[in-house]
Amino acid sequence: MSSGIQTAIRTEPRSVKEVAYEMFREALFDGRLRPGQFVSQRELVDLLGLSIGALRELLPRLQAEHLLIVMPQRGIQITQIDLQMVRDAFQLRMALEREAVLTAVRRMPDAVLLEQRALHQSILDEVVNQPSPDMFERGQRVDDGFHRLLVEATQNDLIIQIYAANAVRMRLIKLDRVTLSQHVLPFAFADHFAIIDAVIARDPQKAVEAMEQHIVNARERAIEF
Repeated sequence: MSSGIQTAIRTEPRSVKEVAYEMFREALFDGRLRPGQFVSQRELVDLLGLSIGALRELLPRLQAEHLLIVMPQRGIQITQIDLQMVRDAFQLRMALEREAVLTAVRRMPDAVLLEQRALHQSILDEVVNQPSPDMFERGQRVDDGFHRLLVEATQNDLIIQIYAANAVRMRLIKLDRVTLSQHVLPFAFADHFAIIDAVIARDPQKAVEAMEQHIVNARERAIEF
């Protein structure tokens, strides 16, 4: 075979806690759970289709990631999207993605970066020429995928795990305050192009500056809402 020996990829079965976490996250993203909402353990069990035992195992992780607060005598409050939460989430993102883009300058192949540029350009062309109903949803996937690609390229499990937890908060901020639109998308993608070009040029200073400016721009859009 021209591609060499092919091996079967085995996926490890997900634990009950991982499945429960995913179900909670999806409930946040689809609006069944709303920022600031109070719920009881029984309501969460019914909403997510979990056992009470699975929920109680999950709660410490959700509290540690600041996705909810367990309040004695009052129940469980889903995290609120306020200015402090926005600032904290973006500050953490800045620290993680600064390191990610420096790693990309050293390691990421040009072919991968050029593929990302082409993906971004195809969405931008649609914005200008003929927007489709799902264009902004696909644009958001390209946006999220670009940042995740940079972070995962660090091959640092701690960075990847912390980023994944913060990405849930970032998604909630976007849903609550700023989503990609015909106005926002070109500015966000122009920032991405600056990052890609600096990484291809193997210029660490410009790459960090481009990433920092991108995150500052995104933060300001969220704060100005």
